[in-house]
Amino acid sequence: MSQRTYNQLWADAQLELSCLLEEELPAEPPGPEKDRVVFFQRLAVLFVRYTQIFRQLEKAYDLVVHPQKRRFIHSALESVMGRVLELKNEMVEKEFSEYHYMDDVLHDLKLIPADLEIPIPRYFHSERSKEVQQRKAMLTDILKMAEVTETPEPVMAKKMSQEEAVKIIQVAERARQGRERAKFNMKNLNMNTMYRIKEPGAESAESAAVCIQKVWKGYVQRKRTKTAREEEMILLGMNMDPKYEEPRPAEMTAQAIAASTRVKQMEHEEAYQKATVDVMNQLRDVEGDDMSKSMKVQIQQWFTECRNATGTFPDYPDEEDGGSALIFAEKTPQQLLEEFAAKEEEEANAKAKGKEEKKEKGKSDKRKEDEEVEEAGLKMLPSAFLLDLEVESKIYADFWHNRSEYGNFNQMHDPELIKEEKRKVIEAEIRVKVDEQMRHELAEWKLSVDKDKGGKTKANAKKKKGSKSGKKKKKEKDLTADRTLQSLCRELVEQGLLKQTRNVQLQDFLGDYSYLGTTLRQHDIEPMPSLSDVRQVISLYAVLPLGSQVVHEKAPLIKSVLLVGPTGVGKKMLVHAVCHETGACLFDLSPLNTAGKYPGKSGLAMMLHMVFKVARLMQPSVIWIEDAEKMFYRKIPKEEKELDPKRLKKDLPKFLKLIKGEDRVLIIGTTRDPHSAEIKSLCKMFSKILLIPRPDYGSRRILWKQLIRKHGGEGTEALDLSSLAKISDGYTPGHIVQVIQSVLTKHRVFQQAKRPLTAAEFIAPLAQIDPVFQEEEEALKSWYAKTPLGKKRSKAASGKEEEEPAKDKNTKKKGKK
Repeated sequence: MSQRTYNQLWADAQLELSCLLEEELPAEPPGPEKDRVVFFQRLAVLFVRYTQIFRQLEKAYDLVVHPQKRRFIHSALESVMGRVLELKNEMVEKEFSEYHYMDDVLHDLKLIPADLEIPIPRYFHSERSKEVQQRKAMLTDILKMAEVTETPEPVMAKKMSQEEAVKIIQVAERARQGRERAKFNMKNLNMNTMYRIKEPGAESAESAAVCIQKVWKGYVQRKRTKTAREEEMILLGMNMDPKYEEPRPAEMTAQAIAASTRVKQMEHEEAYQKATVDVMNQLRDVEGDDMSKSMKVQIQQWFTECRNATGTFPDYPDEEDGGSALIFAEKTPQQLLEEFAAKEEEEANAKAKGKEEKKEKGKSDKRKEDEEVEEAGLKMLPSAFLLDLEVESKIYADFWHNRSEYGNFNQMHDPELIKEEKRKVIEAEIRVKVDEQMRHELAEWKLSVDKDKGGKTKANAKKKKGSKSGKKKKKEKDLTADRTLQSLCRELVEQGLLKQTRNVQLQDFLGDYSYLGTTLRQHDIEPMPSLSDVRQVISLYAVLPLGSQVVHEKAPLIKSVLLVGPTGVGKKMLVHAVCHETGACLFDLSPLNTAGKYPGKSGLAMMLHMVFKVARLMQPSVIWIEDAEKMFYRKIPKEEKELDPKRLKKDLPKFLKLIKGEDRVLIIGTTRDPHSAEIKSLCKMFSKILLIPRPDYGSRRILWKQLIRKHGGEGTEALDLSSLAKISDGYTPGHIVQVIQSVLTKHRVFQQAKRPLTAAEFIAPLAQIDPVFQEEEEALKSWYAKTPLGKKRSKAASGKEEEEPAKDKNTKKKGKK
């Protein structure tokens, strides 16, 4: 597609965004909604519409070439991403569930389930590709240096009983006899064929011709019948046309054009960076002196006006307040002096107000309770991104929407825009130097004109500075202040705490949409989420916040996530996919991995300090805890007492509290047996608990189809995928991969042309594996119902969530009386 198409895609997204902002920011705020279902429906519609805008902006940002447009789209894209996360958080709080089913919303908006898929922005990889490659190269070098050539252990002769020796001899002898018997049979077969061969006569030649004709005509007719059946199935829409399965020339050219546009992006970005440097130097040389002179004249004029109006020279604004930028605002000298006096009064009366505020808190709490009783209902939570979206929408409407680019066919940068942007930067640089000079000049004026007042103002200024610097927060102790980052990384790699990630994409976590979720909830049945729902939640909770610094700082902070599910559902794969999609470092703090490393309390503190320090310095980072239930055991098994799996139970939550919005660090725990852990401490550690189920029928069919193709298999009519998906009920994706690898060997893949794959070949190895039974899944559901969110969901389903708050308010009022 051309650049005009992507610009139009951007314009359509901005138009839809402006319509959404008009609905979310009306002139009069809407009243509280009493019906929870109606309120959630409103949230769901907003979530789906913002998701569509997110998909459009991501596509436009990926292939727009103009560097200045891309910067504006990038800021809008991050704001939309943050708003999507806010709506997701609000939906969870209102519906008391991590998974939502919006079939009716998709039907009303005329969308398909694929439109709900959360896209992972490509710039997460493209803009950090060099940094990620350097990290991988560093880890591989450290691993090569840390590898120690192990001496092979001498082969020791094992003791063997007489029965075992006899069995081995019998097996060998039977094998030898079988080989001899096969040779004898081959000799007899060759002798029989030699006796059967006779000289061909006239009758034998005619019968041979008839035989050849029969075989050929049968072969041709079978081929025609097969093609006729395939054409009929394609006509009925039961099979895919082969020409659509292979990449068509138009698709290949589109991919080539997309690759060339990304190359153009790099070239235009380099040209833009060079142009910014040239424009900055040019503005400093040409306009720098004029800027400094005009600033000095304005500041001197302000000095004289204040002197004439008040009789004294003013105090110069501090750098923290903006310096002379306050003077250039559209305010009179008297207004500025009144503002400075108000600030001094506020600082003087801060202590007195603090005591009064404590007394007024009780009264305000009572008023808030009364207001809540009067205005009972559901309201939208305050947003940290709506104001940014509103500002960006106005900028687009005022500047970019009607901007003519008739002469900019190549979509190069605009030098005039660079001048407007960088002129402000240069003014800020020059203002700092001018402020220093004018402070000295103001001090000289005060000494020469107001000698007495000048000394007092200096003393007051010193006191103010001392009062500001008096309060300092305690800083964390750096136990490794004398060590470099590379040495810390090397030690963590050698200890096995810093690991390399696999090249796994989140889209490789295959699964279908849950089509019965809404229907089951209407019949008061809590459905199990599909693998597609799990993939969406992981992208919202882990990938998007870790990929964007702005989103992580402003969006609802998620510090830890727990993945719960049986063996083989893909918990470890999701951890590696999150690291791969965001370019994050992977730290392994699993109880079995940390056993015997850094012993003692001091060693444990050092290990956690090193891990979290390197995680912050090399962010984004993921700290993985496999078998997280072992860290919160109710009762430690005898065979694991020596490993001390609960050694991280006390200290790790303390380090978790230190993670702030600017730290893109996420703790991901995985567990298959949460019943053995203390549920209170486990839920305190992990703020989000995601239940990963067995795949349903639709997901199993997709898994069989895609994984067979991935391992070299070909899907034909002989391969009944529906039967395979039905038979494999209860088996996890890991089990399916194991079965496919055992069947699709190199020899079997080579034989597919003569002998196509059948579903019966996969049944025998599948039967040898124990599935995940319904009882195990029900046990996980019952355990999840005991978590905080599960309790809220069960209360909401029974209709008790509205009765209990009313009881609590009545009890509080009685106690106060």
